[in-house]
Amino acid sequence: MRTGTIPRVLGTAAALAALLTTALAAPAVAERSATPDRAPVEAAAPANFTHPGVLVSRPQLDFVRGRVQAGAQPWKSAYDQMMGSKYASLTRTAKPRAVVECGSYSNPNNGCTDEREDAIAAYTLSLAWYITQDSRYAQKAIQIMDAWSAVIKDHTHSNAPLQTGWAGSSWPRAAEIIKYTYSSWPGSGRFGTMLRDVYLPEVTNGSHSNGNWELSMTEAAIGIAVFLEDRAAYDKAVGKFRGRVPAYIYVTADGSLPKVAPGSGLDTRAKVINYWQGQSTFMDGLSQETCRDLTHTGYGLSAISHIAETSRIQGQDLYPEIADRLRHAMGLHAKHQLGTPVPSSLCGGSLKDSLGPVTEVGFNALANRLGYAMTNTQTLTERQRPAGSNNLFVAWETLTHANNPA
Repeated sequence: MRTGTIPRVLGTAAALAALLTTALAAPAVAERSATPDRAPVEAAAPANFTHPGVLVSRPQLDFVRGRVQAGAQPWKSAYDQMMGSKYASLTRTAKPRAVVECGSYSNPNNGCTDEREDAIAAYTLSLAWYITQDSRYAQKAIQIMDAWSAVIKDHTHSNAPLQTGWAGSSWPRAAEIIKYTYSSWPGSGRFGTMLRDVYLPEVTNGSHSNGNWELSMTEAAIGIAVFLEDRAAYDKAVGKFRGRVPAYIYVTADGSLPKVAPGSGLDTRAKVINYWQGQSTFMDGLSQETCRDLTHTGYGLSAISHIAETSRIQGQDLYPEIADRLRHAMGLHAKHQLGTPVPSSLCGGSLKDSLGPVTEVGFNALANRLGYAMTNTQTLTERQRPAGSNNLFVAWETLTHANNPA
């Protein structure tokens, strides 16, 4: 097995057998906590995919273009921020590598930053193309995507799954816009082959590391599935999502302990608490990584929002399934980031770092479309505008999703 590859998960029958064995061994904890939220078992993929349809749709892009052309805020300032960034440069030179080597704490970092930033640049340039209709931006995006699809063969080292998830989340966003709104991209087939052969195998089977890993990997998987029009890959990604989100965000309806992801092996109370960073008091909206830091929590919440947004565009809206968890999570973390004192029962009374520029997509969906009152999240979201990029897989979400009704 090559470095960084995740083993195939057990088949359905074997997984059920393992789950029953675990439940019998520790019924008081395992049977309850190992049960994910019930979800429909029918196929999730649309009969016909919508394009462009990864994170942003054509109606959303048309809304943004109109707002920018009108000079309306906050979209105009968000657009200016994007166009002034290094990612929008028409003189950018891609730095592809055959093997991207990414270790923990960026050691080694052989092509990791270059890959992530080139993917964000391709997405940035695709947005610039659509808003300006200046073909130079589309051509530069194509140049970057073609450079990588001609070279890359693998991701290696311990952070390979996460790296693949991050870059693999940005690439399909760019590719969808260019393929379906620009006149010609002869290399789109080769780019699709790259996504299928290099990226999808690394992310499709998920991860039992911290939850932001599997959520980012699942975001990449569902975006790739849309671009490839791969219904089986799409269904598998939705299945991962439905198993992971309830295991990442706690709500009091879960009971005395958080749910666990299928196959996690977290079959005792002690294991669950250890996985939740030592937190033993649970409250609505608590994330599995809250007591680690808010930044990693933000990665997870962002990926959840992105996956749900893509599903909505594709005709099966996953937001209603996870809305209660996501709104509580965004509200809890926003409240404390805004300065509300942290009680001693939450992470020992101290939280680290900040969520980052990650709240626009979820806030727009939950507050503006679904009508949830989200005062703290709204305050934080508006305070952070225009939201830029985290230089990993999040970029320009005030521009694309602020008050976007489409």
